[in-house]
Amino acid sequence: MKISLSVTELKNVFKEIQRQPERIFEMMRVEMNQSVGEYLAELMRAELTHFLGREPYERKAGETNHRNGSYERQFAMKRFGEVTVEVPRDRKGEFRSEVLPRSKRYEDELRKDVCLMYLTGISTRSLSMLSKQLLGRKISAGEVSRASGELVEAVERWRTRDLSQEKIKYLLVDGVNFSMRVGKSVEIVLVLVAVGVREDGTRLVLGLQAGDKESAACWREFFKDLKSRSLRAENVTLGVMDGLAGLEMVFKEEFSHAEVQRFEVHVARNVLAKVPKKLKQGVADDMRSIFYASSKEKAKEFFVQFKEHWEKEVPSAVKCLENSLEACLTFFKFPPEEWQALRTTNIIERLNKEFKRRTKSMEIVAGENACYRLLAFISLKMEVHWKRNPIGKVAYNLPIFQRVPLLDFTQNAVPQQSKVDGL
Repeated sequence: MKISLSVTELKNVFKEIQRQPERIFEMMRVEMNQSVGEYLAELMRAELTHFLGREPYERKAGETNHRNGSYERQFAMKRFGEVTVEVPRDRKGEFRSEVLPRSKRYEDELRKDVCLMYLTGISTRSLSMLSKQLLGRKISAGEVSRASGELVEAVERWRTRDLSQEKIKYLLVDGVNFSMRVGKSVEIVLVLVAVGVREDGTRLVLGLQAGDKESAACWREFFKDLKSRSLRAENVTLGVMDGLAGLEMVFKEEFSHAEVQRFEVHVARNVLAKVPKKLKQGVADDMRSIFYASSKEKAKEFFVQFKEHWEKEVPSAVKCLENSLEACLTFFKFPPEEWQALRTTNIIERLNKEFKRRTKSMEIVAGENACYRLLAFISLKMEVHWKRNPIGKVAYNLPIFQRVPLLDFTQNAVPQQSKVDGL
């Protein structure tokens, strides 16, 4: 597009720019928008010529349709904002442009950006308010939901993908509750989560499945689904989980070659719930000595001391720990460099924390598919981080282990911490 200005007009333009330097960018946007709008209109006029089979003002025998002027419409484009386009039309109303279909209000790149912003944490309401400034066109909350809804098929393919090529040795399983819209009501819905640890120590999310409640039957169906997707059960040697009634039994039935490691933090909370406030710190310190012992034999020695010390004052707490002790010490059968990852809830709890952080601003998740979209995005983002931090291998890269090469993981000292509610 050719722009011509007189000397006087040019001087006025420069004066305006000197007073308001940002005006130059506004002027550039206006000129670019006009040029883009004219370019799109020209493409559609060429489309109409092809549709009618003749150039403007050209006459042919037997013609039954003609050009019939144009109408204006707005179209939002990435980097250009909202563009005004003259859309040509025919007299019979049969012409349909492929350049700008009637139902299309913005280009696909904008739709992808809207989906990405929504997935990263901006609510539909906030995104609607910001869209005019960021994208050049106000996008309603409903449009944001519909745009993100197009991801359903891709998410479902990921959620039900084949697992036959994954060499999984450990499974970490847990459940997360969400306030979810179900029909016309809002219900607390549990989503079961399984994180797998490959033979090389890297982690990945294997499954997400909504359930009615955290029951043994629900978990059984979840495990069967993983196996139906070709997860090789014979390769799984350990399952890390909480002490939900029936879960360990179901896991052992579905993964007969695997042992069970119970979340030590959950056990500690159950024990401390039976301890008076004034005794909690002492009980927590003694439990920490058991869980962070240098060997299983040493841990059992510490438990004997723990029992002798506390059985008279808090017998129910001692009994609670005794019932869960073997399941809490299973990690000692595995490589020492992996102990820290296997005896804590850090892996699964971090993922659950990210799930909760993303959905906190929403208060209510708009259905099961919407929940899967958000959790799939968070899971894939976490997997990028996990690839750089495989379990059992990161510790050797820390400066302390480089300075003290003879340090043996089996000689871990008991950490001196003062937290009572977690170990």
